[in-house]
Amino acid sequence: MGMTMTQKILASHAGLDSVKAGQLISAKLDIVLGNDITTPVAVNEFNKAGFDKVFDKDKIAIVLDHFVPNKDIKAAEQSKQCREFACSHCVSHFYDVGKMGIEHALLPEQGVVTAGDCIIGADSHTCTYGALGAFSTGVGSTDMAAGMATGTAWFKVPSAIKFNLTGKLNSDCSGKDVILTIIGMIGVDGALYRSMEFVGEGVSTLSMDDRLCICNMAIEAGAKNGIFPVDQVTLDYLKGRSEREPVVFEADEDAEYEKVIDINLSEIVPVVACPHLPENTKPAKVLSDIKIDQVVIGSCTNGRIEDMEAAYKVLNGKKVADGVRCIIIPATMQIYKECIEKGYITAFIDAGAVVSTPTCGPCLGGYMGILAAGERCIATTNRNFVGRMGHVESEVYLASPLTAATSALTGYITAPQEA
Repeated sequence: MGMTMTQKILASHAGLDSVKAGQLISAKLDIVLGNDITTPVAVNEFNKAGFDKVFDKDKIAIVLDHFVPNKDIKAAEQSKQCREFACSHCVSHFYDVGKMGIEHALLPEQGVVTAGDCIIGADSHTCTYGALGAFSTGVGSTDMAAGMATGTAWFKVPSAIKFNLTGKLNSDCSGKDVILTIIGMIGVDGALYRSMEFVGEGVSTLSMDDRLCICNMAIEAGAKNGIFPVDQVTLDYLKGRSEREPVVFEADEDAEYEKVIDINLSEIVPVVACPHLPENTKPAKVLSDIKIDQVVIGSCTNGRIEDMEAAYKVLNGKKVADGVRCIIIPATMQIYKECIEKGYITAFIDAGAVVSTPTCGPCLGGYMGILAAGERCIATTNRNFVGRMGHVESEVYLASPLTAATSALTGYITAPQEA
């Protein structure tokens, strides 16, 4: 029996001719990632274990993005510990204020991750990089510590679900609507410890930003990873960007999948995940009676330039509804700069929105957008669990940037219109 794309990457990094689902392996790592919340825990474990050096200073990435610029003394102490560790071990991929961005937007943008890589990160949304044709998955801080020291990690090889994409998205939809639709179909445990492998003729119609968004939320279906094949869209994105030569893996024709799910992209409609799970999806058009207090457009899911463009198209020349707080967060400094150069920032401010330096803050209820009891937010983030964005009696609705921006204008959840 042949191997899936994920299994081929893992076999290569384990130095094996082949692997099969359920097999335990030790694989070499191309990148080990941590952020300002998870890295301090990993550093403590690193020191406790008696390690005195990292396996490769060029294969460690530390991104200060959750509470930076620091929101309080604890955040400042955590960031200081990260800075001191990065300095003492000469970590080359260290991103602090002025260079930082939301980690899962920053690493692809900067070429730190590439096709064929095996990547772990002490953040559950590390699965984002599967959009580039890499195996990437989230781990705990202890695993991050071991990875920084040894350059290896152990895995149980996942089985896979194939998602066969056909057709093309309508203009009122994006990758966010695709992945929310899928999670609504299979549930938050529908791909538990599986690889979600996206294939089919519809793949070529999806932009890299769409693919990054889709893989980012694979974890919300319980998946070990999400992954797209490497095609011309991928290669064009990686060209002149990747630090290492991309390595292309392809699934065997006789690869084994637990199931195959067909998705016609042309049948996707704007959807919203209602509280309190990403699987609780409904068409946006049936939620028009739900009043909102806040809109957040950003995060590692939807803070990229296409997301900013979508918000601009809706908000330019218009006004955010009275009583609605609209917060827009470009995911990296490069995206922020591009928004300035294109006039997006001015348009956002003129519309009555606020624009922040890159941060994960509101997504996890950290800062820059905390909800009070009874408040509702429609957000382009990835989780809407109880208390995720603040008070346990608040509500978070997940949506695409188009839907979120359209809702900001009306003050109610509102489906975008096709162009």
